[in-house]
Amino acid sequence: MRRVLLLILAVLLLLTGCAAAGKGDMDRPPEIPGYGEPSPVPLSAARCFAIWRWDNGDSAITTNDGKTYLITDDVPAGLDGEITVIPHSPERVYLAASAVMCFWEAMDRLGDIRFSALEAEDWTVDGAREAMERGEMLYAGRYREPDYELLLSAGCDLSVQSTMSEHVPKVKEKLGELGIPVFVDRSSYESDPLARCEWVKVYAEIAGCPETGEALFDGQAAVFDAFAAAEPTGKTAVFFYVTASGSFVTRKSGDYISKMIELAGGENVFAFEGEDNALSSVTLSPEEFVLAAKDADVILYNGTISGTLYTIDELVALNPLLSDFRAVKSGDVWCTEQNLYQSIMKTGEILRDFHTIFADTGEPTTYLHRLDG
Repeated sequence: MRRVLLLILAVLLLLTGCAAAGKGDMDRPPEIPGYGEPSPVPLSAARCFAIWRWDNGDSAITTNDGKTYLITDDVPAGLDGEITVIPHSPERVYLAASAVMCFWEAMDRLGDIRFSALEAEDWTVDGAREAMERGEMLYAGRYREPDYELLLSAGCDLSVQSTMSEHVPKVKEKLGELGIPVFVDRSSYESDPLARCEWVKVYAEIAGCPETGEALFDGQAAVFDAFAAAEPTGKTAVFFYVTASGSFVTRKSGDYISKMIELAGGENVFAFEGEDNALSSVTLSPEEFVLAAKDADVILYNGTISGTLYTIDELVALNPLLSDFRAVKSGDVWCTEQNLYQSIMKTGEILRDFHTIFADTGEPTTYLHRLDG
C-alpha cells in the first residue's frame, strides 16, 4: 500500500509541478513601441513575475503565464493588443483576489480599493472589514458575477483577480468591454513563502509607491533571515484538513507551507525528496493518510478551510482513526486561525509561530492555537 501511495503522489506532484512552471519567458523585457530598453527591477525570491521600468516613468509587469501589463497613462501607438494597460496609481480598484488585500493594507493604500468581492464579515484583514462597515469599500459581487453596473457607474479603473477567474473567462471579457483592465494575481504559484511576500512589489508598482514595497519586503526578509540558521528539531509534522466527505487534504512537497515547516525546524511527512517543485494540495483516502501520517510528532490542522477546531475531541470526531495518532496521544495538536490565508504580509510572523511549535519555546502564537486535550 505504501508503494502505491508514494507512486500516486509522485505522479500527481510531477503533473502539478509541470503545470505550475508557467509559460512566460520573464528574462526577456517586453517590447513596447518607441520605449527602448527597460531596466529590470532586482528580485530576491519571486519566480512568477518580473518588473521592468523605463526612463519615462512607465513600467511593466510580466507574469509566468506569458502576460504583460503596461503601467502608463498614455497608450503608445502600435501597442500589442495582448498587452493589458493599467493606469498609474489606480484609485477605484475592484479586488477579487482576497489573498492580496493584505498588501494594500500594509502599504497604507486601502483607500485605493473601492470595491470588494467579499463582504465585510468574510474579511480577516481588519482594515478591509472596517472600510466596508464604514461604506468606504463597497461589495461589488463575487469574482464569478461582478456587479458590472456598479463598477461602470462608479468608474472602476482596475480589477485584481485571482487565477480562479480563469475558469470564468466571460468575466474578464465583459470587464474589458467596459474598459476595466484586469490584472491576474499569481502569487499562489510561488512555492517559496518569502516569494509570496515579494509580490508586494507588484502592487506597490501599480499603486505608485515602489519604495514602500521594497521596505515592506525587506522587513519580512529580515524575519526569515533570523531563522536561516535554526537547527532542525527532528520533529515531523502533517498539515491537513478533513473534507465533508471524509477525505484528507494535505500539502504537497513544493508547497509554501511545507517549506515553512522545514524553515521552522520541522519536517513535513509528505515532503518527499526530489519533488520540490509541486504546489498546493493532494487529496487522500483515510487509509492512505493514516498509513503515512500516524507517527507524525505534530499535527497542524488547517481550520482556515474546513472550520476552526478547539479540542482534540473535535478532531477525533472527524475520523476515529485519528485517536491513534502519536501527536493526538501527546497532545501536540494545533489548528490554524481564520486569518492565516489573508495574511501574506505576515508570513514572517507565521514562520515564527511554526518555529515556536517545533522548538517548543512556550511563546504565545498568533496564527495557530493548540487544541485542548
